[in-house]
Amino acid sequence: MELAFSPSEEIFRQEVRAWLLENVPSNAMPSGDTREGFEAHIDWERRLFDARLAVVSWPKEFGGRDASLWEWIIFEEEYYRAGAPQRVTQNGIFLLAPSIFQFGTPEQQERFLPKMASGEETWCQGWSEPDAGSDLAAVSSRAVRDEAAGGWRLSGQKTWTTRGAFCTHLFGLFRTDPDAQRHHGLTYLLVPLDTPGVTVRGFGRLDGDEGFAEVFFEDAFVSDDFVLGEVNSGWGVAMATAGSERGLTLRSPGRFTATADRLLALWREHGDPKDTQLRDAVTQAWIDTEAYRLQTLGVVTTLSKGGHAGPEASMVKIFWSELDVRLHELAMRILGPRAEVAETAWAKGWQFALSGPIYAGTNEIQRNVVAERVLGLPRK
Repeated sequence: MELAFSPSEEIFRQEVRAWLLENVPSNAMPSGDTREGFEAHIDWERRLFDARLAVVSWPKEFGGRDASLWEWIIFEEEYYRAGAPQRVTQNGIFLLAPSIFQFGTPEQQERFLPKMASGEETWCQGWSEPDAGSDLAAVSSRAVRDEAAGGWRLSGQKTWTTRGAFCTHLFGLFRTDPDAQRHHGLTYLLVPLDTPGVTVRGFGRLDGDEGFAEVFFEDAFVSDDFVLGEVNSGWGVAMATAGSERGLTLRSPGRFTATADRLLALWREHGDPKDTQLRDAVTQAWIDTEAYRLQTLGVVTTLSKGGHAGPEASMVKIFWSELDVRLHELAMRILGPRAEVAETAWAKGWQFALSGPIYAGTNEIQRNVVAERVLGLPRK
């Protein structure tokens, strides 16, 4: 496993660090899960794009730098070290884009990727439905073939679509063969949310932000150009997207190392030296964060040699989601009663961290995946 970065990679680090030092807003931006905040964050995304830093590992023709995964790791470390704004384009660039690179036609790549990188088009994830949450194979939203029009008529409902109230497009699974068994007869579709027959209804979270939306489809038409992969073979495309969500790209180690460093600083400022139990818990959280960083470097080493992450991504998802909760719970313990009344970044981060074991497939489901597909244990 590679543990040291090359001289050219360190030059890249210094370039990124200098740009972020000059450009990261000095004042905190409004939450990207509000209308005001989302627009402000899109302006930030455009600045990243103009500097060719929005998608550093993408090919230059789509707005990237042809950077290696090692350089992407460096960028992420520096991004979170600088306290840069959250990436409201993440569902597109980190989840959907890898699937478009893998399954999309050249025309789809040319059509969608540059506008995704620039923030001109933003994407939400249409997985969950009222009766299909972590059980993705239970989706019932339909897509019926319209031969004359050369496309598909959509009906049904998606829910819990993160930032769906603000995004321009949705990607998700629709049942195109109702007679097929659970994991079959599904097609992966890309849907502009301004399509006639699509209704988006935002709703608030417990923290007050309008972070979610319900999306309703009533005879909404999309052409064949918006099918990603093969018709009735959407499950494989969705699993590739889910692998990106659970594994390397969505939650880079830079996010957690920056949080762990902030936690250490918080302990030094507010911690009680006599509370050795809390001190040891903070130390262990820092160690676990470094372990996650090293594990990620191992994954990048494997991928750079032509390997694949596989179902082990489910183990990674369990680890980072529970680590995120632990880091923020420790901060709340250090702050004590102040944490309950103060509008701090720690309080907001703790509220969001609690969703980590749920989104991207609940950790209970991920443990089943690990048991069956990694450890080879029989189904109960």
